[in-house]
Amino acid sequence: MMENKSRLSRSLVVGHRSNGRCRYDPEAKRELVEACLRPGVSVARMALEHGINANLLRKWINQYRENSSSVPPSTPATLSAFAPVLSMAVPKPVEATLNVALPNGVKLELQGVGLTDLSFLLNNLAALPCSASNRD
Repeated sequence: MMENKSRLSRSLVVGHRSNGRCRYDPEAKRELVEACLRPGVSVARMALEHGINANLLRKWINQYRENSSSVPPSTPATLSAFAPVLSMAVPKPVEATLNVALPNGVKLELQGVGLTDLSFLLNNLAALPCSASNRD
């Protein structure tokens, strides 16, 4: 099996507290977290390789993300492994059916009339010599 252990530029553990807990170098923590945020990297594997608990590493990742969200936009952001999907569908125009009964008994049924065309059609129908709106 091939080992691809990531190397940090600094030692992760820099000492121990009086209660026996480890003290970690902030720069090494940042390097490790950024390595975990790369696509396809297993957080559990990285934790095992560096001798820390996976839950602790996940906690550092969450802290890093919280701090990154408060950083000004001029700093490069961590790229996600996923890209948002945007729908490019054009909304279908609203169409109507126009039924017209003229005073001379002529009936028209116009299907698929767009709302933008409606005022044009009504004005032209009103201008016809047989229209009731055109009588003196």
